[in-house]
Amino acid sequence: MKTSIYLVLISLILVSCEVNPQPINYGNEACEFCSMTIVDKQHASQLVNSNGKAYNFDAIECMINYSEENKETAYKLYLINDFDNPGALIDAKTATYLVSPEISSPMGANLSGFDSEKAAQQVKEKFKGELYNWESVNIKLK
Repeated sequence: MKTSIYLVLISLILVSCEVNPQPINYGNEACEFCSMTIVDKQHASQLVNSNGKAYNFDAIECMINYSEENKETAYKLYLINDFDNPGALIDAKTATYLVSPEISSPMGANLSGFDSEKAAQQVKEKFKGELYNWESVNIKLK
């Protein structure tokens, strides 16, 4: 009996320690970096720390700047909204980015993220611009 109680307790502890994306409350939540209300479902982003606390941003560049200013914090998840699937959070580190003067983003960097390079390339053909990966977009924004 005691063994099963311990197993249940251990399972609950492990489940409560999971780090997952959190829903963004569009129209009611402020960006952690610039304090603007988050409304754009194509450009929002999120950091989640090792305790599971989510930090939400109205633009990808706000998330990058915030993480640069808070390097001492260990973030487990770097997430961005997929431009082609508004509101869907994807892994920022594996995404492909497009900077296009023809697609405005909330903070003016004209930066959009895509789940695949193919998807980004298709939008680039329509709107022009330059493609970046996670490392190169971080360098561009510094």
